[in-house]
Parts: sequence; structure tokens; C-alpha cells
Amino acid sequence: MVVRTQWLLMNNQSSPAALRPNVILATCCLSLLMVSMDVTIVNVALPAIRRDLHASLAGLQWSIDGYTVVIASFLMLAGSSADRFGRRRTFQAGLTLFSLGSFLCSLAPSTSALVFFRMLQALGGAMLNPVAMSIIVNTFTDLKARGRAIGLWGAVFGVSMAIGPLVGGILTQTLGWRSIFWINVPIGVLALLMTARFVPESRAGKARRFDPIGQLLVVVALASLTSAVIDGRRQGFASTQIVLSFALALAAIAAFIVYEQRRAEPLVDLRFFKSPPFAAATFIAVLAFAGFSGFLFLNSLYLQDARGLDAFHAGLCTLPIALGLVVCSPISGRLVGAGRARVALIAAGIATVTGAALLFDLRTDTNLVQLIAAYGVFGVGMGMVNAPITNTAVSGMPRAQAGLAAAVASTSRQVGASLGVALAGSIAGGGLAAHAPGFAEATRPVWWVVAGFGLGVLILGVASTGAAAQARAAQVAHLLDPVSALSPNVAAHSEAR
Repeated sequence: MVVRTQWLLMNNQSSPAALRPNVILATCCLSLLMVSMDVTIVNVALPAIRRDLHASLAGLQWSIDGYTVVIASFLMLAGSSADRFGRRRTFQAGLTLFSLGSFLCSLAPSTSALVFFRMLQALGGAMLNPVAMSIIVNTFTDLKARGRAIGLWGAVFGVSMAIGPLVGGILTQTLGWRSIFWINVPIGVLALLMTARFVPESRAGKARRFDPIGQLLVVVALASLTSAVIDGRRQGFASTQIVLSFALALAAIAAFIVYEQRRAEPLVDLRFFKSPPFAAATFIAVLAFAGFSGFLFLNSLYLQDARGLDAFHAGLCTLPIALGLVVCSPISGRLVGAGRARVALIAAGIATVTGAALLFDLRTDTNLVQLIAAYGVFGVGMGMVNAPITNTAVSGMPRAQAGLAAAVASTSRQVGASLGVALAGSIAGGGLAAHAPGFAEATRPVWWVVAGFGLGVLILGVASTGAAAQARAAQVAHLLDPVSALSPNVAAHSEAR
């Protein structure tokens, strides 16, 4: 119904040719629905997965982080592959892998198998969102139509993230946790059929060269860092294996920086980080999504293991998050379109700090009104922060570099999500063991960390949107491309997850 309404708003003509761009948009939105919903739908099923597969806390963390680490690692490679081999072909491969991975997740006989199939699912997911955005940009050439299309895209992202816990709770309670993966299969098949019928093939005029060494270094850095954080609590952060994992991550990051500076077409142009808005947007994405993902991870375990709620009622308790996301996402988009990204970022930072503060004294019997208030405020924070992240990243960037800048922002979101889950489990520690009496109290240090993340969003949001930061961004844009740089208005139309 939402998509059909948007079609009518975007084009009053009813001919098949006139409707074709909107059908393409609907197809791309279906892929976004699957990938974004999967970020949150699994959290509410974690206690059921733990009971059925006898999973450890680290196993639960990897069932989330295996997904986000793979997506973060391969987003930019997927974009360049689509430019080279064809966007429709890459998009179809992504839909196939994601649907297959989802089906296999529903059959997983063990935690290890579930983590592996989640990684397969994520490999397909990495081929979907950035490629879908490229398809949308190439389909909607008029800036106003493109802006409306991207607005709908952002709305689908917010709704899918919001309904994930509720849908997950209903499915887990009625059909079992495996059903949360079944839901992706018919959506994926429908999107495949629509892609074959309506989406034309397209390629970039000049595709970027592959950077296999840079890609390998990204995978090693993210996997090593996440592994060290997750396993550090169990093995001891001073143990040889954990120290070596941290050292490997740092070495991979250092090697990546040195290597990328020497490439003519790097995986990531490190000169981007000389732009204060771009650098700030990258860190804002990490902080915001680390806080939100850590919150979702602990929230599901707390509601079901500590408070004894079933999956359905645990999902129902997350409705305030959904409302905050759904209401505030379009408000944030309008603020960004009006050139007031600073207002959105300040609101996001304040909301995150406030939501975390409401959980500082979390107990097993904490008043439900206080919990619902905290959840609603967290939803407001996420609803306000997402739109300005990409806008701030691409603000002032040359047109030719805007897509890559947006891809880096998307990668930063996934990196933050991975680290958030890893940190939440490690900081809370042994109190997260099944039915531990100190469960709620063990999570309290995490809320202080999340509040720090929110404060970081607030500070960076103010610093990156000032006149001095914008002037420096213009200098960097001229350095990257003396001929053309994005104006603020064009940057606003480039908003994409």
C-alpha cells in the first residue's frame, strides 16, 4: 500500500512505461526490507536460539556479528563488481545468496552452522543495498524524482529496522525461531522475479579496478578486532591469543593505510578523511550503530531471560523503538533536505544519552513505564541520526566521489553494529549467563558506554556542521576534483543508506 501510494505521488501516468521506474524502485525496496529487517529480527530470537542450540554467549554474539562483519567487509567490493559485471546481474546474485543463506539458517543444526550460514546470507546482503542504490540513481535521472525515490528508500529502511523485533517476536512465539529466516525466502523469490522482468542491465562507463589486497586487509582487520573483543572476556584480554588478535587487527589497519595511499584507484581514498564532515560522519556512524546494536542485543536477553517475558511480549515491548524510528526518520530527512543536519545530529546525540541514562539503574523489576520511555527515546535517536550520516559524509564531495563516500558511511554503520554487539557482551561479562541473578546489574556499565557514544555523536555533529568544517570540506573537494564538487542541495539528494 505504501509503495503503491508513492507510485501515484511520483507519477500520475498509468501506462506500463510510466510505471516501470516505480516497479524498479519497489523491487529495490524489497531487497532493503530483507537486509535491514534481518539486522534486528534475530535479536528477539536469541534466547530461543540459545536454548535450542545450547549456544554460548560468544555464539550468540557471532550469530549477529558474523552477519555484520561480512557485510561491512564486502560492501565496497560489491559496488565495484556491479559497476564492472552489471548491476542487475550482481543484484540477482545477491538476492539468490541471501535467500539461500536464509533458508539454510532455518535448518542450522548447531551454533557454528548458524554463524556460517549467516555469513553466507550477509555475503548476498552486501550485494544488495549499494547495488540497489546504484540502480535507483540510474533509473531516476530527474533530481526531484530521485529525491522522492531515495526518500521512500529511507522510509523502508526505518520501517524494516523498526518492525524487525516485533515480527521476530511473533514468529518465534508462534512458529519457532527458525521461522524468522523463512520470511526472507518468498520476499527474495518475488524480488528475483521482478528483477528479471523489470530491471534493465547497466554498467559504469569506467569501472574501478579491483583492490584484492586492500579487500583482504579490511576482512582481516574487522574479523580480528571483533574476535578479540568477543573472546577476550572468556579467554582473558591479556591472553596470548587475544593480544595477537588485537595486534593482527592493528597491523592490518596500518598496512591498509600504507598500501591504499600508493594505489591509483584505492578501495578507499584516504584523502576523504581530510574533510571534517566526512571523517565525523564515519565516526558518528560507528558510535550510533554501536550503541543501538549493543542495546538491541542486551535488550532481548534482558526482557526474556531476566524478566521472563515470552518472545511475543518482548517484541511488543520494542514498539516504542519502532514508533520513534518511523516518526523521526522522515523528520530527520526533511531537516537534512533543509540544510539543518546539525539539528538532527544534536537531537540524535541527546536522545541516545537520555535513553542510556534511563537504564543506568536497570533492575529485574524496573518499572515498565521507564523501560518503554527508554526504548522510545532510543528509537528517536536512531530515527534522527541515519539521514544526516550519509549527507554529512557526501557534503562537499565531488559528484564522482559521492557514491564511494556514501558506501564508506554504510560500511561504518556495519562496523559499528559489529563492535556494539561485541562490546556489550564483553563488558557485561558473566552476568549474561542464562538466568543469572545479576543479569540486569551486569548490563549497567554498558549503558554508561552507550551514553558516551551518544555524547560523541552530539560533539561530532556540532563540530562537523560548522562553517570552518564546511570550508575545509570545500578545500578537500577541490583537491580531489578541481572541476566539480557537490553543492549542499545535491548532497541532500544523495542520501542513501
